[in-house]
Amino acid sequence: MGTIKRSFTILLLFIGILASAQEKKDDVKKHVFTTILENKITSIKNQSRSGTCWDYATCGFFEGEILRATGKTVDLSEMFVANNDYVDCAIYNVREHGDSKFSQGGSCDDVLDVIRNHGICPESAMAKPGSMIGDTLANFNEFFMVLEPYVKAIARSDSKKLSPAWLQGLHNILDAYLGKCPEMFMYEGKEYTPQSFATSLKLNLDDYISITSFTHHPFYENFIIEAPYKWRPRMSYNVPLNEMMHIIDTALKNGYNVAWGGDVSGNGFERTGIAEAPKNKPTQESRQMRFDNWDATYDHVMLIYGTAKDENGVEYYLVKNSWGTAGDYKGIWYMAKDYIADNTTYIFLNKNAAKIPHN
Repeated sequence: MGTIKRSFTILLLFIGILASAQEKKDDVKKHVFTTILENKITSIKNQSRSGTCWDYATCGFFEGEILRATGKTVDLSEMFVANNDYVDCAIYNVREHGDSKFSQGGSCDDVLDVIRNHGICPESAMAKPGSMIGDTLANFNEFFMVLEPYVKAIARSDSKKLSPAWLQGLHNILDAYLGKCPEMFMYEGKEYTPQSFATSLKLNLDDYISITSFTHHPFYENFIIEAPYKWRPRMSYNVPLNEMMHIIDTALKNGYNVAWGGDVSGNGFERTGIAEAPKNKPTQESRQMRFDNWDATYDHVMLIYGTAKDENGVEYYLVKNSWGTAGDYKGIWYMAKDYIADNTTYIFLNKNAAKIPHN
């Protein structure tokens, strides 16, 4: 009888735990959002097992710029950008003898410079992400296990002089995993090079700027943000926090989307598609402290394209992610404005989207 009683007691305890867990789950109230403003975006993509949020978000940003200006939907190739950018990054790293960052990560500046220096091609002109290794989406697990040691071996080499062979070897690795970048391709009945295709998109690449807000550099001046994945030495324009937030809101109201780089590893960011506001109102000082203490890091890039309010009147941004249809909102995140204020490393946008106070 003792054994039966113990078993029955354990069963009741287990049922109680399940009931309690279900009750807590039921008690979690989902937000009810009302969309205030929504600019046009292109389709949501999936970076899958690759550290290319910067690539997907910024290609999506430029697709949005083309859509806004021309009404035309273009699907840009993220793997073309990745192939060329990793060459640029490796060359820079070798010149620095390994003292710069070489990794899967990057920034909006990378996509801008690739288009400027190498051109761009549509998705249809490149091997599809993951296809070179038999996957259906990008998968950099094996790829970077090969690529990183290769670049490190060259950059840290004891050789007194490097031969051109290392660069050819780099291209071979990139082409094997990402696909070879086309020299010529057909698109909608016309023949293009990557450079001529970029020209046909009518993007003025001088229009795009990076904005940030930190106190360790003077306001209304440019500086290079000290963030590991921003390896390109490109400047960001520094403004007070309230002005940075005003720039985002003004850009959206004027029909422009904003690429966002910041922290999604801290409290408040949920995989369900929500980023809640911090308990304490973000300030210029709190932002700086979090940045200096490594509490807020630069680890993700997404696309802000609209605004919404929840059932309590709390303001959120509509944000396009690059994790496929993950989350409760099928790839869209609702990120509280105060979360953005607290966790932004930089924003990237068309300088015509908002009046910059001093430039």
